[in-house]
Amino acid sequence: MDQTLLYVLLISAISFGLTMLALIDIILKDFGSTKAKIIWHFIAIIPVFGWLIYLVFGYKKRAKDQA
Repeated sequence: MDQTLLYVLLISAISFGLTMLALIDIILKDFGSTKAKIIWHFIAIIPVFGWLIYLVFGYKKRAKDQA
């Protein structure tokens, strides 16, 4: 197998794994509204950079605790 193909497969696998982690995190978090959660899902599935956008801008966003 060509080394270039191996690098492409490795980068693709890492990107896929990080996308899945972002989607799982979105599912488990409460963003305060269903609309916000759906928007973050669409952002996270943008090829290659969606997970990065989510981790930078959306990872720490949560609905404020109502205690």
